[in-house]
Amino acid sequence: MANSKIITYDLCSPGRNYNDLYEKIKSYGTWAHICESTWIISTTDSCSDIRDNLKSVIDSNDRLFVAALTGGAAWSNVLCESNWLKENL
Repeated sequence: MANSKIITYDLCSPGRNYNDLYEKIKSYGTWAHICESTWIISTTDSCSDIRDNLKSVIDSNDRLFVAALTGGAAWSNVLCESNWLKENL
């Protein structure tokens, strides 16, 4: 669990380049797209390093939040497979 990070964002107009952001998130290797604008990744990178990496593909007016997951989790109707979450949280 110590390596799981949650990423959430709002891409604002103009721009809204989701593809570049998705590719950057997926480059971490172990990831799940759990809601429209929320992902979980597994990495030893710090939250600030992840933020800085993702900022390279979003606009200055976009919103971005990265946090380490440190406790339990519960979910319903997420986009990814529940098994992925069980195995990676």
